[in-house]
Amino acid sequence: MKTERLIEALVADHAAHRGGKLAQWRLGAALALGGLASLVLFVIAFGARDDIAAALATWRFDLKVGLVLLALVLAFSLCRALARPTASARAVRLLWPLAAATGAAVALELATTPSGSWAARLVGSNSVVCLTVVPILSFAPLAALLAALRAGAPASPALAGGAAGLAAAATGALLYAFHCADDSPLFVVTWYSLAAIPVIGLGALVGHRLLRW
Repeated sequence: MKTERLIEALVADHAAHRGGKLAQWRLGAALALGGLASLVLFVIAFGARDDIAAALATWRFDLKVGLVLLALVLAFSLCRALARPTASARAVRLLWPLAAATGAAVALELATTPSGSWAARLVGSNSVVCLTVVPILSFAPLAALLAALRAGAPASPALAGGAAGLAAAATGALLYAFHCADDSPLFVVTWYSLAAIPVIGLGALVGHRLLRW
C-alpha cells in the first residue's frame, strides 16, 4: 500500500512539473506574441527617431536601452516565478538588480553633467508623449501575459498580474526608447517609471479578478 501511494505521489509530482513547464512556455510565447503586436503598432504609428543612427553611437542611448531591457528580463523572470502556486512575495527581490542599475545610471548622469542642466534633462521634451505611448504599446503584451497566466496557478493573483504589467510596460518602453529623443537617465528613470505605473496597476487589478483559483 505504501508503495502504491509513493508511485501515485511521484506521478502527480511529474504531472505538476510538466504543467509548470508548459505554463512557463506559454508565458514566453505570450510575451513574444504581444511584443510582436506592439512592434507592428510602433512601426505603423510612431517609428524610430530621425537621428537613430547617430543616437546608437552615444552612451546615453545605449544605457537607456540597456536599462529598459534589464527591466524587461527581470520583470519577465518575476512573472514566471509568481505564476507558480508555491511562489512567495519574496520573489520581488528579483528586481533588486534593476534598482541598483537605475541608481548607478542616475549617479553617473549627475556626476558627468553640470548641475544647472539637471532640471532640463529631467523634464526633457517628451514627457507627455512618454506617459501616453508607453501604456499604449503595453496593452497587447499585458493582455497576452494575463491570458497565459491563467494556465498557471499564481499564489497571489494580484501580484502576478502586477508583474505581468511590469513586463508589459517594459516591453512598451523598450519600443518607445527608439522613438524617444530624451536619453538622459534622469528622464528615463523618472518618466518611464511613471508611465509603467498605470500598466502595473491595471495588471494587478485584472489579475486579482482573472487569476483567482
